[in-house]
Amino acid sequence: MGVTYVRRRRGGEQLVGQMPVRRRDHAYRHLTVLVATVLLPLAALVTGGGRVRERACEWAFRVRYPFEDLTGLTPGTRAAFIAARCAALWHDAELIGLTSGHRMYAEQRELFEEAVRSYGSESAARQWVLPPEESSHVRGRALDVRPTEGARWLERNGDRFGLYRTYANEWWHFEYWPEYRGTGRQPPMRPTPGG
Repeated sequence: MGVTYVRRRRGGEQLVGQMPVRRRDHAYRHLTVLVATVLLPLAALVTGGGRVRERACEWAFRVRYPFEDLTGLTPGTRAAFIAARCAALWHDAELIGLTSGHRMYAEQRELFEEAVRSYGSESAARQWVLPPEESSHVRGRALDVRPTEGARWLERNGDRFGLYRTYANEWWHFEYWPEYRGTGRQPPMRPTPGG
């Protein structure tokens, strides 16, 4: 089973297809659940009984995604992401890893300028990346997640945590919108980052 994605190449050619679910993702998922389960007794000792599952989950994700960086996310975004990924792991044995969270202004500027060079114009670049003045990544409210199964889980369950997919062309991009949490409403889904 795969997820449909749309990607643009230089020159504007559109590719539409299925993002395959890799076999190794299933193995990583089961291994991470096993590691978290094995770490439960140690987490209970360290935490004194409180937040045991969250601590074991956090440690297991550090093993699975050792280079993740949650720094720079707003406190609300960080807490929502941790709560969501722990719920996904413990309730549905799904992994949600972070590919990109907070970005520095200069980093976002560089990404945007590279996209302008690649796609030939600012309007074409805005289909995939925003300038730093408009980016939720720079504000610490955006998360690019992986794998596809984790993103699908987050799209189905993100409302419980205030996390919403906001771009139709980016299955991996979620933003923290606490004002919509639990209201039955969602922030507008835009076709692309640029609108």
